Amino acid sequence: MRRWAGNLRRDTTALYFAARDPRTPWYARAIGIATAAYALSPIDLIPDFILVIGQLDDLIIVPLGIWLTLKLIPAEVMAEHRRAADEAVGKPVSYIVTAMIIVAWLLAAILTGWLALRLWKLLMKL
Repeated sequence: MRRWAGNLRRDTTALYFAARDPRTPWYARAIGIATAAYALSPIDLIPDFILVIGQLDDLIIVPLGIWLTLKLIPAEVMAEHRRAADEAVGKPVSYIVTAMIIVAWLLAAILTGWLALRLWKLLMKL
């Protein structure tokens, strides 16, 4: 289990590197971005509050998207980026990038709340 988790971490980092490589086909990038967006999105195909089935879509769609993305990237490109990911894993995390991501999520939440409030006020006038 520990080895599997290490490989998953390495492959996630390698996918990030490969997505920035011009040798990676555009369709592999598109599927990778769509998979990441689905994994990070608060909106699911099947809502999580539906017991068992709500969790299964995340457990099936996300790994399937990662697997498909890995298969679409040329083997030599993926091997190169796996080596680079092995070297990168364990290095210090960029706190600036982490802070930027947190700020982006907070701004998105504030904007969503503001838009919801405006919509609510508009509906109350009707």
